[in-house]
Amino acid sequence: MIKVEVPLGDRSYSVLVGPGAVNKLNSLIPADAERAFVVTQAGVGVTVDPGIPYQVAHIPDGEEAKILTTVGNLCSSFAEFGITRRDIIIGVGGGVVTDVAGFAASVYHRGVRVIHVATTLLAQIDAAIGGKTGVNLPEGKNLVGTFWQPSGVICDTSVLNNLPEREMIAAMGELAKYHFLGGSQLDKLPLDQRIAACIQIKADVVALDEREGAGRALLNYGHTLGHALEIAGSFDLRHGEAVAIGLKYAALLALTLGRIDESRVAAHQAVLDAYSLSSRLPPKANHEDLVDLCGKDKKAFDGFTFVLDSSDGLEVVSGIPREALLSALKLMEISE
Repeated sequence: MIKVEVPLGDRSYSVLVGPGAVNKLNSLIPADAERAFVVTQAGVGVTVDPGIPYQVAHIPDGEEAKILTTVGNLCSSFAEFGITRRDIIIGVGGGVVTDVAGFAASVYHRGVRVIHVATTLLAQIDAAIGGKTGVNLPEGKNLVGTFWQPSGVICDTSVLNNLPEREMIAAMGELAKYHFLGGSQLDKLPLDQRIAACIQIKADVVALDEREGAGRALLNYGHTLGHALEIAGSFDLRHGEAVAIGLKYAALLALTLGRIDESRVAAHQAVLDAYSLSSRLPPKANHEDLVDLCGKDKKAFDGFTFVLDSSDGLEVVSGIPREALLSALKLMEISE
């Protein structure tokens, strides 16, 4: 078992990583908790027993569940079961579950403790860590949310054996970004250690910038175009697959702006290749529409805003000309 600490003063918590980690859940349950409410989805395949009276609710599958209606329904269920501020919410599932359960916990009674049992690779290396919660609006992803740190996180790596191959490969798109945040040797590590290393990188970033200033925003590398592709709705892309495309695009945009050279773009492609990730734009992707969607990203506080590479590493860059975004999309097609 590997333990990674997220150091946030009196809100610090542990992330337990390894096979069988779910069996350690009870060690994370606060001693004064009288009830637990488990939020999960059908088909997750992981059940938990928190050792105190509890109830289970299943939310719908997919991004369709990440809406305010789902949160409202959960909060009503919390109230019906008698959940109080000293009780615990437990999210068991992937990123959709941890986002929704975390958000519901953060707003019910203005804040109830939450533990995440992350059952997908994507959730284990990213969504369940760091306290960001959120739901989607028709206008964009994660536009409504809170910062609400969990009381603990379980990353049982044995449950990953049951994930479909596409889900595992897709999650590597999120993992690939960590190569550019200090994890250049991640692909050399066994899976448990690789997951723990990603968590450690994120924990270090969150400790310095909990509420997404310039430092934490770097964790969104590759996400601006990635989110645009997801919002477009007409492409069959997992989140990690969209991020992988976004990483290649971010490199080409940095090249267009003269921030990096072609060898650095090749380094990005090499990382994607190491994880068997595609960097190709979906067929018939409308460049103008994608650029418009990039402008609606929640980080776009001063015109088009992207996390971009440079000789000094990753930086948040604002005020990027629309023409540069379109030129980089054209380069995406040429480089395929």
